[in-house]
Amino acid sequence: MPVEWFPLFTFVVLTTFTPGPNNITSASMGILYGYKKTFNYLLGIASGFVLVMFIAAGMSVAMSSLIHSAEKWLKIIGAGYILWLAWHSFKADYDFDETGKSVYSFKEGFILQLVNPKVAVYGITLFSTFLFPLSGKIFQLIPFPFLFAFIAFLSISSWTLFGMIIRKYLKNNLLKRIVNTVLALMLVYIAVDLSGILDYLAV
Repeated sequence: MPVEWFPLFTFVVLTTFTPGPNNITSASMGILYGYKKTFNYLLGIASGFVLVMFIAAGMSVAMSSLIHSAEKWLKIIGAGYILWLAWHSFKADYDFDETGKSVYSFKEGFILQLVNPKVAVYGITLFSTFLFPLSGKIFQLIPFPFLFAFIAFLSISSWTLFGMIIRKYLKNNLLKRIVNTVLALMLVYIAVDLSGILDYLAV
């Protein structure tokens, strides 16, 4: 069975560019610091992303059961980290005198990928379904983690630039509080959704 390329890349683009921890935090950093100062954080995201994609490519079948058995704890850790990011997004004062402020680092971007179950499940989905016809063909799979990470980098760069565009409007105290709240609530929703709490409430 051949790889169905159009469904694959439609899934990748739609999933990558929709709001998520990577995109929302990148937008927040773009608002605060601009693209140049956020670049190391973006590189950290891309680097962690490509690592997770390589793990998914090399162990797609084995990791399916591994992720399932560790799903509860992985979700709790990931949700906790995302809630921490949400709190910092909510408290951001958008004082553009950047002296003494701390931009998210390469390490924080990298760690976010390792504790975000969405990235792991995304990788497993790609390599165990869309790219299943290439399973066992290691050399043919090697380019895909880099390709998916590159698309992710384009996404977070776009969100960072969007943050820069609206930055000049955030001198208004009411508007910046609204933006802070919206960004924080989106992250909280993502954390709650990833934690699995909504599934229990629906029962």
